[in-house]
Amino acid sequence: MSTAPRLSIGLPVYNGEDYLAESLDALLGQSYENFELIISDNASLDRTEEISREYAKLDSRVRYVRQPVNIGCAPNHNYCVDVARGELFKWASDDDLYARDLLERCIEALDEHPEFVLSHSWTAMIDEKAVVTQALEYPLNTVSPHAAERFRSTLFAPGGDDDGAVIRTEVLRRVAPLDSYHHADRTIISELALHGPFHQVPDWLYFRRDHPGRSEHEHPTVRRRATNLDPKRADKLRHPMVRLLGEYVLGYVKAIRNAPISGAQKRECFRYLRQWMLNRAGNPAMGRMPVQAEAEVGPREVSVASVVAGQEGRVP
Repeated sequence: MSTAPRLSIGLPVYNGEDYLAESLDALLGQSYENFELIISDNASLDRTEEISREYAKLDSRVRYVRQPVNIGCAPNHNYCVDVARGELFKWASDDDLYARDLLERCIEALDEHPEFVLSHSWTAMIDEKAVVTQALEYPLNTVSPHAAERFRSTLFAPGGDDDGAVIRTEVLRRVAPLDSYHHADRTIISELALHGPFHQVPDWLYFRRDHPGRSEHEHPTVRRRATNLDPKRADKLRHPMVRLLGEYVLGYVKAIRNAPISGAQKRECFRYLRQWMLNRAGNPAMGRMPVQAEAEVGPREVSVASVVAGQEGRVP
């Protein structure tokens, strides 16, 4: 492509052969087409490279990069942001699915509302066969015009990892990159919320796949999750558990200090943070969120087969 696309999609992947083709079909079949798709392969040992190169041959929007060694999940995510050329950015996953009009509706909202820093849809959970098992509510008040309220909501409400979001690239690059301590994915969302409100597309357009090979199942402990994010975290002497948890809290502190908000708003955010810490004192999970609520609509009413490219003909 001779000119920069409007949107960059970063897809960091490691050993994603099982569902990668489905994810790529869903992304490349979007109604919005002005994007580049950056596949950053973290030195996979399976057929990820073969699958990715085949798609790159078929579609010029695909850029395939293979990391020479496994650099860790967090650096691989950040690499996608570093090389992105678009004014908008979206992280994608090798095992999730996306409705055809997800990008179009998110970008339309950002164009209509310059105050929004990101736009995302509601999330539905799917199983290995892409059958919807849960249609989830979005309980966070990230649309609030008040920065402190948005921050409070990311602390105390379930959810908060906006994997399906389209984000303004210049805002994403102003916040701290994804780190590798416990729940680092939550602090980056909280920091984005301090920069501006989020828009919610009122429809289930993002389908998050739950399967035995998903990262949180393969890495069930704090240490293993942190090591998956960055291999250096495996060193218990240099990275003891107190550090993994302490950096989690410090991530929120830094986010508040660096936020483009007034001193009064920052003080209110620090009050919420102190309350959050007191509520979780003595809890080794350090802020594990309650289970996200299921919406009133039945999961069978949300059909992947009818809205996701490449899923046509599948049993809904």
